[in-house]
Amino acid sequence: MFILILIWGSRERKIRSVYLLFFYTLIGSVPFLLSICYLIHIGSTDNIIYLNSSGYQLNIPFRVQEILCYCFTLSFAVKMPMFPIHIWLPEAHVEAPTSGSILLAGILLKLGGYGFFRFCLPLFSEAMQSISPLIIMLSLLGIFFIGIITLVQEDLKKIIAYSSVAHMNLVIIALFSNNLEAFQSSIIVMLSHGIVSGGLFYIIGALYNVSHTRSLFEHGGLARVMPFFTFFFLTLTFANISLPGTVSFVGEFLIFQSILNYSYLATFLAMTTVIFGAAYSLFLLCRLCYGNLKLQFISYYRDLILKDNIALT
Repeated sequence: MFILILIWGSRERKIRSVYLLFFYTLIGSVPFLLSICYLIHIGSTDNIIYLNSSGYQLNIPFRVQEILCYCFTLSFAVKMPMFPIHIWLPEAHVEAPTSGSILLAGILLKLGGYGFFRFCLPLFSEAMQSISPLIIMLSLLGIFFIGIITLVQEDLKKIIAYSSVAHMNLVIIALFSNNLEAFQSSIIVMLSHGIVSGGLFYIIGALYNVSHTRSLFEHGGLARVMPFFTFFFLTLTFANISLPGTVSFVGEFLIFQSILNYSYLATFLAMTTVIFGAAYSLFLLCRLCYGNLKLQFISYYRDLILKDNIALT
């Protein structure tokens, strides 16, 4: 990803974005590596299956388990990413080529969720319950502030990138709520988000290829000249705001239902993501596809071609 952005990045700020990506990854990876070395030293093996099956025999003090859990969580939270260590993601998305943004949204962000399932839950289940209030509080703050920040963005890719941060913070809340149904629903949300967010980045990349601008206020009235683009963008936007009938709705509904068992207040605050998500997604849809057509770009606008339609289908 570092090389993709550095070589094929779209603007002069790509140097800053790759350094942010590198340093945030480094900050999360160093404690992760040290924690792995400690576990290998204590367990005399680097076989994760053995460590999972015999974790009770490691005799690690609970305070040390908490420290190890914090180190693992920091690494995976950077990758998802979790508020307030999310700064690198919007910059990386904006500067990355379309293929890089799809890889980020569809695969790389899900590595953090995989890490929680593969390492934290089997090895530090009790420690995760201990640190869950702090992690959930940060994620709830992230959902609220990210929603406000997204409402004032003008770059099309930044709007989708911040939307991804909000969805991943909701997944983190589910992972730390200590509920089997929440674990299952978080997997559904991650899978649906990978497909929907990847599709949105693909379709915005197709628009950028013909207009060479991602400014929200330099587009408008695309429904008149790009009907296929409007259809796919409308469908993906509805999926992004978890409209009933989409797989995103199933995942988010189950997350909210399962978080109720953890805290009513946390559930209420987490549901603000629905309000903010609908606000900025519908504003983006209306501003981009409807309204007045920008005449300076009318000669450049070209609807999606066959390969784009096949890819989005």
